[in-house]
Amino acid sequence: MSKYLLEVGVEELPYKFIPMAISQLKSGFEAFLQNNNVSFSNIKVMATPRRLAVVVDGLSSSQPDVEKVVKGPIATVAFDENKNLTKAGEGFANKNGVSKDDLYLENNYVWAKISVKGKNTKDLLQENVPQIFSKLQGPHFMRWGNNDVKFSRPIRWVLSILDSEEVKIKIIDKESSNYTNGHRFSKQNIVINNPDDYVDKLREAHVIVDQDERKAKILELTKIEADKLNAITKISDDLLEEVTFICEYPVAVTCDFDTAYLTIPQEVAVTVMETHQRYFALYEKSGKLINKFVTITNYIGNEFENIKAGNLRVIKARLDDAVFFFNEDTKKPLESYVENLKGMTFQKGMGSVYDKTQRIIKLSEKIASELGVNKPSVKRTAELCKADLATNLVFEFTELQGFIGADYARVCGEDEGVQNGIREHYFPLNADSETAKSEEGQIVGIADKIDTICAVFAAGKKPTGSSDPLGVRRAALGIIKTILEHNLKLDLSKLIDTTIALLPVQADVKSEVEEFFVQRLIIFLNAEYSKNVLEACSSNHPCKDLCDYVLRVKAVSTLNDEKLVENANRVLRILKDEISGDVQENLFAEQAEKDLYKAIQDVKFSGDYAKYLNDLVEINPVVTKFFDDVLVMDKDENIKNNRLRLLNCLKNKYILLTDFSNL
Repeated sequence: MSKYLLEVGVEELPYKFIPMAISQLKSGFEAFLQNNNVSFSNIKVMATPRRLAVVVDGLSSSQPDVEKVVKGPIATVAFDENKNLTKAGEGFANKNGVSKDDLYLENNYVWAKISVKGKNTKDLLQENVPQIFSKLQGPHFMRWGNNDVKFSRPIRWVLSILDSEEVKIKIIDKESSNYTNGHRFSKQNIVINNPDDYVDKLREAHVIVDQDERKAKILELTKIEADKLNAITKISDDLLEEVTFICEYPVAVTCDFDTAYLTIPQEVAVTVMETHQRYFALYEKSGKLINKFVTITNYIGNEFENIKAGNLRVIKARLDDAVFFFNEDTKKPLESYVENLKGMTFQKGMGSVYDKTQRIIKLSEKIASELGVNKPSVKRTAELCKADLATNLVFEFTELQGFIGADYARVCGEDEGVQNGIREHYFPLNADSETAKSEEGQIVGIADKIDTICAVFAAGKKPTGSSDPLGVRRAALGIIKTILEHNLKLDLSKLIDTTIALLPVQADVKSEVEEFFVQRLIIFLNAEYSKNVLEACSSNHPCKDLCDYVLRVKAVSTLNDEKLVENANRVLRILKDEISGDVQENLFAEQAEKDLYKAIQDVKFSGDYAKYLNDLVEINPVVTKFFDDVLVMDKDENIKNNRLRLLNCLKNKYILLTDFSNL
């Protein structure tokens, strides 16, 4: 088995493109090898800012030989009256490399069995690798130099070897060789004689080419620096990935800044460090920020004074701005900024942010009432939740809306519940982050998000495959997660009605909004439950009680009784039309009717769907006997209608749980 190595050296790539390139190269090589029937054991794609590398292990030396049956011309065209080959027959034989004796007749046509020799893997690589690379896609591709082919950055070198043999290819304008280059300030023109030498030789040249190894090294180095100070880090996956793809040889350097900057909201200082400068903030074990951070530098050497000084200059300027804005903002109470929201448009036709705030107040009061929460802090949170949007600091650090408002509320002496509510009403910030813990944050957050969703739908801007105005998918998921995680008994259907009625533009969009929530709910739960079960249970108005819906889904997911599904569907097929009226026992003509009526009456829902499902399973024999012994469509109209009403009672028992026709 062979091993192939491709490395394309480039000018520094945008870090966001690198994970895309890794994925595309892996899928591209997999498709090429599978389509050409070339066996392999593993494909590993590695990348740094200056190189994209693919290593294919366990490669077969060639395609397998295959035997094919080829259809030729009709017999009377291939042979003349003397059974000799005609020009057409000879052409078919010559084309397929066979003699007259190898041809045979079947169904009045000429056929030939031919052996097709598999292509050499090296030749296949030469033909296909440039095409795989040319199909890479990403943002801001452009032409470089005089080349017609677009790419993210100019290509500087190409390395292409199969075992110890060079595979000559050309990617855009660069011919391949068996040379690579190390770190910009390390060894260059490194000869790679075998793919097995590649990773180690680059490591010697101060390049950790494997991004997984590089990521682990960054975490290790950062922990070492933090341990020296008895500190900890809180590194997000996004930040770690970004830092991993902006360096080839990570070196950790600890820097510090003036403790005076710790007086501003902690989130501001952390945002300056992480989002703007890609530093790793350091904290005390208690979680309190300290005036030190770790920066990962793509550096060879041990002289760090210039690095520290340069980073300090940059962060000082950013933090000085933050301190200035913080001091200016806090000269007046947070409440005074609410009036300024009148000059900020929420979205066209839906009023200002001030108008939205007034709707949030009313919705929050309704939600609190329904949940039995009687706290003045809920209304106060709703009144102040958007005030920080009018502050200087949020204008500078938009991603910190809510966090800054919470800190300004603290400075103003607002209740702790109000502080938490302002901060948490934006939660969850993404699909994986936590939901609001405080009742204020949960209630005001739901009010804010439902207003946004209904406003977008009422404005005719509902999300499409490529568009998600104001992030309504994330907003819907946030509401769903908040309700389910905190077991909130909230009628979302009624809340949608109230929200739509409060909007300045009236539109009949309730059904669309409800369906949108149901689809978001199904997608959210699909990793845990069968889609069939989720859709079957969604027929029973899940928006009235999301928590109840999940309980039904859990119960139905345990169903393993085909007879119950069969009986339920039989009832649903018979009762296509609505049936009204009560069952009259005096019209029962068969014992099976009486038995079924009693069994139905014995099945009662007590809040436990698992028990309810078991009760339905237990009456299966009675239902089956009813269908065996009783003709529903009796000639006597009164008896027939009474039996239909009896089945309607049974149907109501079934549909309380789920729509069995979808199972």
